[in-house]
Amino acid sequence: MVTILDTSSPARRARHPEKANRPDTEVLRKPEWIRVKAPVSKGYQETRGLVRSHKLVTVCEEAGCPNIGECWDKKHATFMIMGEICTRACAFCNVATGKPNTLDMAEPENVAKAVKQMGLSHVVITSVDRDDLEDGGAEHFEKVIWAIRAASPATTIEILTPDFLKKSGALERVVAAKPDVFNHNIETVAGNYLTVRPGARYFHSIRLLQRVKELDPTMFTKSGIMVGLGERRNEVLQLMDDLRTADVDFLTIGQYLQPTRKHHAVMSFVTPDEFKSYETVAYTKGFLMVSSHPLTRSSHHAGEDFLLLRAAARERKLSVEGA
Repeated sequence: MVTILDTSSPARRARHPEKANRPDTEVLRKPEWIRVKAPVSKGYQETRGLVRSHKLVTVCEEAGCPNIGECWDKKHATFMIMGEICTRACAFCNVATGKPNTLDMAEPENVAKAVKQMGLSHVVITSVDRDDLEDGGAEHFEKVIWAIRAASPATTIEILTPDFLKKSGALERVVAAKPDVFNHNIETVAGNYLTVRPGARYFHSIRLLQRVKELDPTMFTKSGIMVGLGERRNEVLQLMDDLRTADVDFLTIGQYLQPTRKHHAVMSFVTPDEFKSYETVAYTKGFLMVSSHPLTRSSHHAGEDFLLLRAAARERKLSVEGA
């Protein structure tokens, strides 16, 4: 993931001031199935050089994503817009919390230039939460989508948005800009929201995804969760039902990994067999696509998965028409 560099001095600002006084929690040793090799490939180095030359900072690095070596080797990128400082303080997230900087009005064009230069066939655009903005950043998403369409008409666009909580009309603006995939992560089961995602509302996020389909039934919708946060299996299955009620097409399930001792503890490491079981159940519930693996992340293999998603939609349509 990449975002325009915040030029303020990081040494003068605590990264997670809201977590500073929290007691330390034990960081559990990762099991064998979740360990990855250090990124050293030529492709990784080339992408790293491109990021540095454009004075970009990466959420891949900041979040300690285990897939950074694989994704950067293939020159896959997810751009994070509207700065690197979030107005929320989720217990799982390693993105800095605080008062964001003003929006960079040149950012849409800069992102579009980077997409074109990298030759991306599929791009994911995400952002920090911007509760400080009247529209939650909806207009900025809109401008970025338009700029990419103008610079790289063949590139398919996936957006991973915040929840636009209490931002009337914001969702409608973003959907009207016609991204190919609308992703909003539910993150965890309903019972965990007060401790894991206190600034958000579970059923608001479900309703947001449902509303996307009401506004544009042809748009693919996607959502993701982390497991290992103390959830029970029946809660995960209920979450799947809630997402299917909202007609969500694509579900991702990955293992939560604790960024620091001040973040929410890993309550369990879910085994690969358990992930496979979740995948099987999710498909029986009607999802077009499911990615369920310890190393699954929302944007991991996004381009390849979009092609599979589109093919699955065509196959289902033919099946319905032939019935």
